Amino acid sequence: MDIKHLQYFIEVTNFNSFSRAAEHLYITQPTISKMIKNLETELGVSLFDRSGKKLVLTDAGRIILEQAKLIDKAFNNLETELDNLLGLKKGHISIGLPPIFDAQSFLKIVGTFHEKYPGITFEIIEHGSKRVEEYVGNNLLDLGVVVLPTNNDIFDHFSFKEEDFNLILHASHRLASRKEVDLEELADESFVLFNKDFVLHDRIIESCNRAGFDPHIISETSQWSFITDMVAAKLGVSLLPESICRHLTDEVKAVKIVNPSISWNLALIWGKDQYLSYAAREWLQFTKEKLSNEHPFM
Repeated sequence: MDIKHLQYFIEVTNFNSFSRAAEHLYITQPTISKMIKNLETELGVSLFDRSGKKLVLTDAGRIILEQAKLIDKAFNNLETELDNLLGLKKGHISIGLPPIFDAQSFLKIVGTFHEKYPGITFEIIEHGSKRVEEYVGNNLLDLGVVVLPTNNDIFDHFSFKEEDFNLILHASHRLASRKEVDLEELADESFVLFNKDFVLHDRIIESCNRAGFDPHIISETSQWSFITDMVAAKLGVSLLPESICRHLTDEVKAVKIVNPSISWNLALIWGKDQYLSYAAREWLQFTKEKLSNEHPFM
């Protein structure tokens, strides 16, 4: 059944005339008569009682008219919704960000995109890289920011930031006045780390192992602010990216860590074989261009 058959049927009932409906639709009367006849044949009922001078709907015709109007309205709504979608007048994007990530510049790009497309809504979820990868891989998030490397068989990615980590310690710590510290010098220290949802958790432990010791972990958390609070309370030391270290209080000092240095490379990921909405695709392209042209994270 063609939607036009129903729409022509509605027009005939509106004008109560085949000829006037045909004129309104800019088609010939034989054309509209044939379409209505085809509709009756397909449905197996008569829509009009043609015995008198005026067109009169049959019982079946009245029922079908009622449903035809609902179908026509739904079809028009569908066209409008698709126009809104393709024109980015509406849409929703879900993004996963690691809490350790200093997201101010990143969120400025989100804000600029929202100014351009105010009908697009955003859901920002904070999780460690491992969980973000899991959610993007299971299509629970459109995109996410993770620490490379990632699984290139599952995800496409766009790398946008690389930076070193600094040792953070209390201002009164014996190493606080140093310009740099070898990692092996921290063998007897207590560590405050991100929890196991974070790639950084494993990376720090592996780096300490290469430096010849297993770190003594006194606490694990998912928030960098809690880490700095614990360091400020003299409960231990930690390692944070340089961008986060710019937000430290006077109670906490940042010192370069070497031999080995520890760094991360952040990237946007999205599912290689998964559907990405029109809004998400446009935001991804918009963000890649902003990052490539302005380098706000470097």
